[in-house]
Amino acid sequence: MEWSWQVVFEVLPSMWQGLIVTVQATIVGSLLAYVLGLLLALLKMSKTWIIAKTSYWVSESVRRTPLLVQLYFLFYVLPDFGIFLSPFVAGVIGLGIHFSTYTSEVYRAGIENVPQGQWEASRALNYNAYQTMRHVILPQAIPPMIPPLANYLITMFKETPLLSAITVVELFNAANIFSNSHYKYLEPMTLVGVFFLIVSVPSAYAAMKLEQRFKPKNTGAS
Repeated sequence: MEWSWQVVFEVLPSMWQGLIVTVQATIVGSLLAYVLGLLLALLKMSKTWIIAKTSYWVSESVRRTPLLVQLYFLFYVLPDFGIFLSPFVAGVIGLGIHFSTYTSEVYRAGIENVPQGQWEASRALNYNAYQTMRHVILPQAIPPMIPPLANYLITMFKETPLLSAITVVELFNAANIFSNSHYKYLEPMTLVGVFFLIVSVPSAYAAMKLEQRFKPKNTGAS
């Protein structure tokens, strides 16, 4: 089997479109995961026992089942209940819900690491729960969360090939469709790996820089 640049040039346009879909699914899915993750973290930290426990077990159920199974459920099972989602929408929802269970733990850890004195100061100022979280706790909790949240963004990007199972023509599926049509696998699948490296390596480097930027500083006396 020899490398063919002609095959490369033939497959590149469809793979470029697939890469765009991959990036779009990653961005929208991550935004959904960040919003749902924060909501889930707050629910799991609720002082109402049933809310906290229910949120915990729902989160664990989603996290302990494969993303692929969840994607199949959203796209192939929900129509039996009269709910029809496009492949892209089902994929984005699946990514968002699945990774929200991971980001919720990041949020929870960040919120719990805020010193107790900050909560007491908020009560002294007669802040309600919303004001305390909005103006005092989250501004201090979010900066240390940024590196792990960025890492989950990269992880989500690498999980997007699973969307091909529900017919989303993302990067991998675009290459796979071409390969199955032309019986050429070397060039398309190699390019899939190259495209993922082109995006993932700089993203990982940026996440490392963020981790260094927001790393807690040692304020103890020497």
